[in-house]
Amino acid sequence: MTTGFSLAEKVAFLRHPASYPHPVTAVRAIETHMSWVFVTDVLVYKMKKPVHLSYINFSTLGDRRHYCEESIRLNRRLAPDVYLAVVPLVAQSRGGLALDGEGRPVEWLEKMRRLPDAQMLDTALAEGRVSEADVRRFASVLAEFYRRLPAEPMAAAHYRERFVRDVEDNRRALADYPLDAGSLTTVTRRQLDLVADGRLLDERVAAGRIVEGHGDLRPEHVCLLADPVFIDCLEFNREFRILDVADELSYLALECELLDAPFVGPLLFDTYQRITGDRVPPRLIHFYQSFRALVRAKLAAWHLKDHPPDSHRKWLNRAADYLALANRHAAELERTQ
Repeated sequence: MTTGFSLAEKVAFLRHPASYPHPVTAVRAIETHMSWVFVTDVLVYKMKKPVHLSYINFSTLGDRRHYCEESIRLNRRLAPDVYLAVVPLVAQSRGGLALDGEGRPVEWLEKMRRLPDAQMLDTALAEGRVSEADVRRFASVLAEFYRRLPAEPMAAAHYRERFVRDVEDNRRALADYPLDAGSLTTVTRRQLDLVADGRLLDERVAAGRIVEGHGDLRPEHVCLLADPVFIDCLEFNREFRILDVADELSYLALECELLDAPFVGPLLFDTYQRITGDRVPPRLIHFYQSFRALVRAKLAAWHLKDHPPDSHRKWLNRAADYLALANRHAAELERTQ
């Protein structure tokens, strides 16, 4: 069903400070693959694009409303005071658009409290402002969150099959780009060898460590408030949130390593182990980090499809950096037999 207003018209309206039902001095509009984000003085609004891919479907207005509501529900688990409401963008009877007003809804947006940019983990790491106490504080929040989550029912064979499928998918996708083919072959072979062995992955399933987690735990989604919060949970595909706690923590540690902060990972796992009693084998951490690095390499390479040619070198370099990280952690799989 058409709403009568194009995406461009909605974006243009939301770019203007006068479009908001509260005082706004300036609006910063940020476009991502799946959304437009509008940052105002104290609030942030997120509008989903009408995209439809193999793993995501925001095609209809009803779809987008549903996933806005899912985002609020899921993100309140780790950021209870940040995610405020789902609000409509409406077509008014006299013509024109209004945000959170009376009229026919033509779009739905997530309304969030704006967090301080300086307190986001990626910014703080870049500026050298993250202490051991900071890491242990946010790691404690995560550990308590994971400790409370129920185990997801999953057969060990299915868990292993997911990795076989995804490793092969990563290999095929990256083979299309001018990257180090030898490294790619070696990384995927070492990852598949660990999956074929099965013991480490089967033990995680048997121990009930597969949960419905955050799904996209990166430094830019961690805010170092006095009570740390974690935003931008992956809401659009539940399967992507069903993972090993150790996988999620390994991913965050990997992204910190890419930001020249390798000290975060050991502190993260030490704090998690102290609180939960879950001792994660180092070899498993290296596997998860190698796997996640290859996923991130693939996502970086895919930017070449929809970004201008003058940015292609940047994205290829990023994919190469992730492939190098994947290779480094995959090499540890053989050294930690």
